Amino acid sequence: MNRSPDSTLAEPSPKAAKLKPRGSSQGGMRQYNERVVLQAIRLNGRLPGAEIARLTHLTAQSISLITKRLLDDELLIKEQPQRGKVGQPSVPLALNPDGAFAIGVKVGRRSLDVLLVDFTGVVRERWDLQYDFAEPEIVLAHISDCLDKIKAVLPAAWWERIQGIGVAAPLNMGGWQQLLGLDQRIVARWASFALEDEIGALSGLPVQSIKDTSAACVAELVAGRGRDIRNFVYIFVDTFIGGGLVLDSHLHIGQHGNAGALGSLPLGMGSRGNGAQLLNVASLYQLENRYVAAGLDGKATSDERSVNQTYWPHTQAWLAEAAPALALALLNTACLLDLEGVILDGCFCRELQTRLIQSTRVAMGEFNWEGVSQPQLIAGAIGSDARALGGALLPLYANFAPDRDLFLKLDAE
Repeated sequence: MNRSPDSTLAEPSPKAAKLKPRGSSQGGMRQYNERVVLQAIRLNGRLPGAEIARLTHLTAQSISLITKRLLDDELLIKEQPQRGKVGQPSVPLALNPDGAFAIGVKVGRRSLDVLLVDFTGVVRERWDLQYDFAEPEIVLAHISDCLDKIKAVLPAAWWERIQGIGVAAPLNMGGWQQLLGLDQRIVARWASFALEDEIGALSGLPVQSIKDTSAACVAELVAGRGRDIRNFVYIFVDTFIGGGLVLDSHLHIGQHGNAGALGSLPLGMGSRGNGAQLLNVASLYQLENRYVAAGLDGKATSDERSVNQTYWPHTQAWLAEAAPALALALLNTACLLDLEGVILDGCFCRELQTRLIQSTRVAMGEFNWEGVSQPQLIAGAIGSDARALGGALLPLYANFAPDRDLFLKLDAE
């Protein structure tokens, strides 16, 4: 069991004020207005009642009644009074970190992460498991063990404060079998395994599921650079590279859940369209294969060893292939979507993230951008926790945000 101070939500940015939620004075709006107040504090940080009223356009009397209920429900806490130049000192209100919790589960092809996240989005506890490939029974057993540990960590009465479990996993756990050398028996078990239902039966909690890269995109949208950028393509580099698409601060998942599936972008015409895809070149499984072929530890793709003297020649060779492939993908993306930027993150150390971004920027300069504008390429702020954190944010926002559809904008609607 490990605590991680680095997994906290980013401090609210000055630009967050443009996302002001507005309340309603009409009858029957109690729950909605409570959500509006909570969202105003979440976006802007600790606030006195007068400032909450200004941001939400609710009356001072309404704010007094709402905040009293939220304090009674232990969703808000009072902080130390602040004395101004005139009048009575104001009492800032803040989210109570212990007011609610959620569990985020990332099921990957190479690893499993389970996070306990509090009401402010801070990761309280983390458990992880490494494997050669995910097997349903092993995944479920580890989640069961983590649930027992969470019950041991939280006071008994606080279990009811857990809002649910968000599961982030690939759409097809058995996909790309030949690339990973998967056992057909494991692939067959995943095809008939209802992970969401199994976790629900195991925990007794509501369970929501989302594609792993979409979950990572949600985390970046809410807790990272996406707070300042309304329209962007998100890239997450893991065993397979993937991504997400955010338009007007909503995650678009598409008709079949594949919007932002950058890994499937072709890198050339190929033979009858069967040429290499971006995932064949810019995914971490390729870097892992380079390490293993050199007699090194393949798991070093996710830590600082990837940039040390022993591993660096192999990492550099991967960058030399991955960066031009990424640059071509961004050119193709720019031809279809005129966006504010591209955010790149992944399951690797921060220095390798920086090297990949630098190499990709150089490679972008070698393509012909006539007729389109180069998007700014930005480093993601969350890192490897993004997928599990995004999963945990789903039940928190579903139960406490004024817009139940805050993240997902279904193209089928």
